Amino acid sequence: MTRLFLVLALLFGAAASAHAEGPVLVELFASKNCRACPAAYRTLKTVEAERGDGVLVLTWAVDYWDYLGGKESMALPESKERQRAYVDRFSLRGPYTPQTVYNGLEQTAGNKPTKVGSALMKAEMAAPAGVQLKRSGRRVTLTGQPGSLADIWWVSYLDADDNKTPMPNPVTSVRQIGPWLGGNAEIEMPACESGCALIVQEAGMGRVLATMRAG
Repeated sequence: MTRLFLVLALLFGAAASAHAEGPVLVELFASKNCRACPAAYRTLKTVEAERGDGVLVLTWAVDYWDYLGGKESMALPESKERQRAYVDRFSLRGPYTPQTVYNGLEQTAGNKPTKVGSALMKAEMAAPAGVQLKRSGRRVTLTGQPGSLADIWWVSYLDADDNKTPMPNPVTSVRQIGPWLGGNAEIEMPACESGCALIVQEAGMGRVLATMRAG
């Protein structure tokens, strides 16, 4: 067993008993021109292998390092917008790669296995949000009381054989389905070509309240 696998196995084994509703959303901000990003890809692919359905890793490609090399073809304007919101949320000096964010609650460098394991464990140990997503065919019922305004996001990403990049599950598009203040909401899921997810998150890129794979 390599040192990377050993560190992650110890950390994730300790977190396995924690209660979590739905997978922990692990967001990676990365670029082909980021020298530390390949190590983050390896770390997060190990996370996926160790945790299975307990995590959903999404890579948000950014283009602000394009001046260092070739153009990042997977970059989206929404990636930078999302990361800027996290910069404000976590009072950071500025955006960086490879940044990882865990259910909107924790953030750390994605190429540091020990820090990744610690952040994931803290996200898993957080109190349940009391928000549920229940699927029946193409329809999803959202219930609960978020306590404040929340956003419902539909995210599409390249999954499995569709992903020809080294990034884990690179995001290809994102759109807001609507705001949500609580109670019952019926969501008709759009068509999904590869991998897709519903994400319910406090407005302003706050805490992730619920996540569901929809692909």
